[in-house]
Amino acid sequence: MLLEQLQTLQVPPLVVVVCLVLLSTGVMYLVKGFLLKRLQKLIARTNLDIDTLLLNALPVPLTILIVLLNLLLFERLLDFYRITNADLSRYTSLAAQILIVLALVIFSDRFSEGALSVYTHKSESLRNSSSILKGIAKGLVIGIGALVLLGTLGISITPIIASLGITSLAVALALQPTLENFFSGVQLVIDKPIRVGDFIELESGEQGFVQKIGWRSTWIKMLPNNVVIMPNSVLSQSKIINYYYPQKELSVPVEVGVHYNSDLEHVERVTLEVAREVLKTHKWGVPEYDTFVVYHTFDSSSINFTVMLRAHEYFTRFFIKSEFIKALHKRYAQEGIVIPYPIRAINTDQEASKM
Repeated sequence: MLLEQLQTLQVPPLVVVVCLVLLSTGVMYLVKGFLLKRLQKLIARTNLDIDTLLLNALPVPLTILIVLLNLLLFERLLDFYRITNADLSRYTSLAAQILIVLALVIFSDRFSEGALSVYTHKSESLRNSSSILKGIAKGLVIGIGALVLLGTLGISITPIIASLGITSLAVALALQPTLENFFSGVQLVIDKPIRVGDFIELESGEQGFVQKIGWRSTWIKMLPNNVVIMPNSVLSQSKIINYYYPQKELSVPVEVGVHYNSDLEHVERVTLEVAREVLKTHKWGVPEYDTFVVYHTFDSSSINFTVMLRAHEYFTRFFIKSEFIKALHKRYAQEGIVIPYPIRAINTDQEASKM
């Protein structure tokens, strides 16, 4: 009805078409803004991540969709006024297909990037490796989108895939050390033998906190406040002691020796009293741990035993051990328990030369 009324006016058809398309575009933009604001208010009432990710990924694809719809409207109006031709229809159809692929690629890229940002932020082990995962996801999305777009344009992608295979092989051979480190880093992130923040000991003897798991290397901050940078390929093939897995708490053995004349039952009782008191009062002790004493050696000058303590984590075991040794030494002095000096007897009669 509106088009028939416009036809009665002395207005060039092309001007009418352009005005209608601009009007339609403006209305759609207003509807888009209204809907996004309403959705944002609804999502604010929920605690879900998926709806927020979808909303953040929608604006640009919706804009492309508006352009697509108005492009189709433009074609229909031209056809209505009979000022179109077959070539224009073909180009419009091709442009619509390109816009659809572009909208899907942008939506997938933004959604995957947002999802990785959310879930890597929640995981401490993935937080510093998010750049690796985002790079892989972006490369996959853009690569697949480019192949689909080329297929839409009528370009055969079979030779391109074959060429990519040969090129990838050449690049892989040229960048073998770099790729080995990269995929070793991905393996460390997925398998999780170590996590950011863990205290580990390397096969070569270095100890420290895992500071970052990067594309090429893993950074380990040692106790003297320096950093060891290990290539991921070397780290993935090394033996590693993770002092934070499966939990941070660990036993702290303390070696003690007493005189042969000591009453071992009394020594054990006094030692356990001191050990329990230290674990209860020290801020890094584990008070519920059932400490124990094990005698194991008749040494040259003492009877040796091991006292087993418990610390919150590896780094604090030194303080627990130091506090226990000080308290035990003081208590032994009060109880008259002797910690002997090393004694070596020399048999002068046996060693003397016979005349």
